[in-house]
Amino acid sequence: MIQINDPADERVADFRDLTHADRRPDRPGGRGLVIAEGVVVVRRLLDSPYPVRALLGVARRFDELADDIAEVDVPAYVASAEVMAEIVGFHLNRGVLAVADRAEQPPAEQLVATSRRLAVLEGVGDHENLGALFRNAAALGIDGVLLGAGCSDPLYRRSVRVSMGHVLRVPFTTLTPWPDGLNLLRDNGFRVAALTPRPGSVALPAARLDQGRVAVLLGAEGPGLTEAAISAADLAVRIPMTSGVDSLNVATAAAIAFYATAAHTTAGPTVAGPTTARATPAGQAPAGPTRADPPAGG
Repeated sequence: MIQINDPADERVADFRDLTHADRRPDRPGGRGLVIAEGVVVVRRLLDSPYPVRALLGVARRFDELADDIAEVDVPAYVASAEVMAEIVGFHLNRGVLAVADRAEQPPAEQLVATSRRLAVLEGVGDHENLGALFRNAAALGIDGVLLGAGCSDPLYRRSVRVSMGHVLRVPFTTLTPWPDGLNLLRDNGFRVAALTPRPGSVALPAARLDQGRVAVLLGAEGPGLTEAAISAADLAVRIPMTSGVDSLNVATAAAIAFYATAAHTTAGPTVAGPTTARATPAGQAPAGPTRADPPAGG
């Protein structure tokens, strides 16, 4: 443990000014670091393939993490809550941060070849929705996430926090060109199901997404999927809803669709595998547009 008493200490530069967008260390245009907040998310970062650079926290949180960091050979900086607040730019209730370098993303070809159930996103730019979607993907056994045009960075600090660190476990990569890259899925035996409330879409229960290899295509809050993306899919699917309600939050819609893709047993679906650098084997069972004020659901 290394005591930090001076907020200007250069050893904690990775944690500085988290409230300033132009200096944020997790911004892709900057150093592109991964930032984990809180004991639970820090544990998941430590257990991921992302190379941890350092930790910063109050003594009480390090006591909770004692077993987790016992064999970790990285600096652990201890500070008072007041000094920590001056370093990061605000009072952090969670009391501990960790920063890591990014891990290499798998090629889209590898992720597709080793998966049975995938999520494909278009235009999902809200960081909280993105984080919630990754959390749902992990909980419901989705093997990986492919990012199409217009998506935000899943490793943005808020996305990592809202995902409860599960974005560090679910493999993801970009899919280009868009939307022609969807042909990669089709060439590997996937059915691509576009979630949309448009008339004529197949009701989710009738789509039988639990059969074969399936990719759920999800669009942004509000506009939903583009016409080009829907046209590139194999089928359009909607979530049946009560009259007067035409949409769901994209992460909520995604969770419903993800559940529909699972071959359900009494044990429930398998929790999603590894992380950005590793994909779940193909044999292992491993959010969504709507419209108006919506997203993706139906």
